[in-house]
Amino acid sequence: MRTRALTFIAILLPVFSRAGAAAPTPDIEMLWKVVQEQQKTIATLNQKLDQTLALLNQTQTKLAGTEAAVEQNTQRIEATADAVEAQADTPKSSAVSWADRTQLGGYGELHYNKLDDDATAADGAEDDLSRTDFHRFVLYFNHDFNDWLRFGSELEIEHALVSGDDDDPGEVELEQAWIEMDLPRGHHLRAGLDILPIGLINPTHEPNTFYGVERNRVESEIIPTTWWEAGVGLSGSVLPGLGYDLVAHSGLVIPTDGGSAFRPREGRKKVAEADDQDIAMTGRLRYAGIAGLELALSGQYQADYTGTDDAAQASAYLIETHLDYKHSSGLGLRALYARWHFGDDASAGLDPDLRAAQNLSGWYIEPAYRFGLRGFIPGEAGIFSRYSQWDERDQLGIAFREFERFDVGLNYWPNPQVVFKVDAQWEDADALVDRELDGFNLGLGYQF
Repeated sequence: MRTRALTFIAILLPVFSRAGAAAPTPDIEMLWKVVQEQQKTIATLNQKLDQTLALLNQTQTKLAGTEAAVEQNTQRIEATADAVEAQADTPKSSAVSWADRTQLGGYGELHYNKLDDDATAADGAEDDLSRTDFHRFVLYFNHDFNDWLRFGSELEIEHALVSGDDDDPGEVELEQAWIEMDLPRGHHLRAGLDILPIGLINPTHEPNTFYGVERNRVESEIIPTTWWEAGVGLSGSVLPGLGYDLVAHSGLVIPTDGGSAFRPREGRKKVAEADDQDIAMTGRLRYAGIAGLELALSGQYQADYTGTDDAAQASAYLIETHLDYKHSSGLGLRALYARWHFGDDASAGLDPDLRAAQNLSGWYIEPAYRFGLRGFIPGEAGIFSRYSQWDERDQLGIAFREFERFDVGLNYWPNPQVVFKVDAQWEDADALVDRELDGFNLGLGYQF
């Protein structure tokens, strides 16, 4: 039917076109030739149409096969993702996977102190100090069980040598050993042995992160750095740039008589045979919403700072606040204030005020400037000065006195994780004390 219709149209078109042009009437032979030519054209068109339909069918078949392959690959990808996620929640069994989730680090510092005692009138003897000491050798071992559960630890050897000799100054200390779990919305739960979130040096005490060979006396005596306890805590963010820490932990057991009476540093039990400790709480708010700036406020409450194995029941609290600012120009400023208040117990004859120890405080301010070196000397250098005031025992068994010190020095970092240090110090007290040290210190430190 389609062929006859096309033939009829092909016959009529030339006729009408010639008629419209007033051409002479064609004869039978001419019409027959036209019809034959049109039939050839129609046959060619039919052949091309059949080829096009065949190609279309092949294309549809290939598309169907491609869609099936895509669906199959999608299923394989989803299965692989499920397997990877399941593997992340299971313990690693091979050595390679264990190593991928385990980190090793550490730090160390070597000191030389050349200090002269100017307080000879106190006991008639000079307590000069000329000493070389590999003060600390520390290793970190951390392990990720999965994406939300991890372990952290810090093992330290102090003063290079540990043996059974009572005169040996060395110690082996486990300062951190904790498990941390991620909670929803950026919060974390941590339990175990941990550094308390107080001050600047206590949480971050690697030697390449601060100025001066020795840690400053305010944070060493008042806070007292380094201070770790066993406990459980929460941390996280409450607002952009504003974080919090809240820890319930073992408390101090501070002696109340002898030459170390009411000295906070002597109350640390280091979670070693830590008997008779009462509960303590530490909290911190920390703002770091501006580049290079840290502002913090910490508070701690001791339910019974004398321990539970005596008749006295007395609480204590510590407040600490600090500023740490590092400008892009290299200028820096640190400032810190910390204050203890120790309660009394008249019924047990406990009165810290008899040793001027009811309120112990300290503060310092430390401007600095860090700059890059040019020429053949690689790395960076920094200069600093520090003025400090703090309350410390006089070492005569009498009372606490107010000390002050002025420090000035230089740090050189050939690499950000390696530092060489030199500083000088001048120390004084407001009353009779056993030791006032003036002189210089040299140091080498590293972190990795």
